Amino acid sequence: MFIKGVIQFLLWIWFLGCVISWKFGKIKLVDGVGIKSAEFFMLCLYSAGLISFYCFPAVGKWILFGVLLFWFVVQFFCHWYFTIFGASESKLKGYNSCFEGTVKVFPVSETRLIPDLYHIVLHLMILTNIVACFVK
Repeated sequence: MFIKGVIQFLLWIWFLGCVISWKFGKIKLVDGVGIKSAEFFMLCLYSAGLISFYCFPAVGKWILFGVLLFWFVVQFFCHWYFTIFGASESKLKGYNSCFEGTVKVFPVSETRLIPDLYHIVLHLMILTNIVACFVK
C-alpha cells in the first residue's frame, strides 16, 4: 500500500505542474494554465478519486480507476492519436507553439505531434497508476 500511495502522490505532484508550472532555472517542464482550466478540473477529479480510494476502498478503487481511465483516454486523443496518425498543419503549429521551450526527448516532427518529456512521463505515470489500482 505504501508504494501505491507513493506513485499516486508522485502523479498528483507531477500533474500539479499543469496548473502552477514546473520550471527549474532555464529548464521548463511545463507551463501551468491556472485554476480556471480543464487541467485543474482533472486534478480535482483525480484528487476526488484518491480520496474515495482511501476512504471507501471497495468502491473507491473503481472510482479512481474510472478517473484514471478517462484521463488516459483524453490524453491519448490530445497527444498520442496525432503521434500515431499524424496531425494537421494547424494542430502541429498550435501544439508546438504551446509547448515551445519545454524539454524534448525526441525532435519535433513536421507531420506528427511529438509529446515533450513532461507529457511522456505524465502518460506513463497515469498508466502505472491504472495498474496500481488492482495490484495488492
